Amino acid sequence: MTTSNDFFVIKALEDGVNVIGLTRGTDTRFHHSEKLDRNEVMIAQFTEHTSAVKVRGNAHIQTSHGDMINNEED
Repeated sequence: MTTSNDFFVIKALEDGVNVIGLTRGTDTRFHHSEKLDRNEVMIAQFTEHTSAVKVRGNAHIQTSHGDMINNEED
């Protein structure tokens, strides 16, 4: 299995933050989803099956490329 040693962290700033994993390949599809409540933290990494992650809701996202706040009110 191919994985990256690069982890990313998602901390929910409100209840109901959705984290959705998207597949690799010619057809991008949803393959996994999690719902986080306020102050829950998810630590994840990309794999041979996961090429992208979509975050819906207010969350603090930390990566090796920097930190960002996903705020739907902006």
